[in-house]
Amino acid sequence: MLPRVPRSARHVAVCLSAARPLAHFRPHMDPDPNRPVETTIRTKLTDKFKPDHLEVHNESHMHAVPPGSESHFRVLVVSSQFAGLPLIQRHRLVNEALKEELSSCVHALAIQAKTPEQWGTDPTLAKSPACMGGSKGDQTVEEKLKAGRG
Repeated sequence: MLPRVPRSARHVAVCLSAARPLAHFRPHMDPDPNRPVETTIRTKLTDKFKPDHLEVHNESHMHAVPPGSESHFRVLVVSSQFAGLPLIQRHRLVNEALKEELSSCVHALAIQAKTPEQWGTDPTLAKSPACMGGSKGDQTVEEKLKAGRG
């Protein structure tokens, strides 16, 4: 089990955009104190789903937020716990696991939730479209960032 990151430390921000192929996936890797929100997301998804493969990408740098923000994420979770569940239920489970982050510091979460069989057939992570600047006028993002939560 990964150590928990203190709540007060979760709001420090840094970007991560590099993908980790399955061969390099380390579910018990040491948390990076410079990426507390990403670390918390990784820990919670690992604890809840015991994934065969997990990718957590901070895509904040692609959006209208200050450098180093941790507010926009894309996750790929490959778990046998998704077997037999419709896509909407898989997404609800991921959202439930991250409800604290989604109600505070995370503004956007793109989810891919696959079974190991689906991952074996299509081992890709969808790419995000370029940001159109929509969050520039979004007061909730602006307020969270000002409060140091994004």
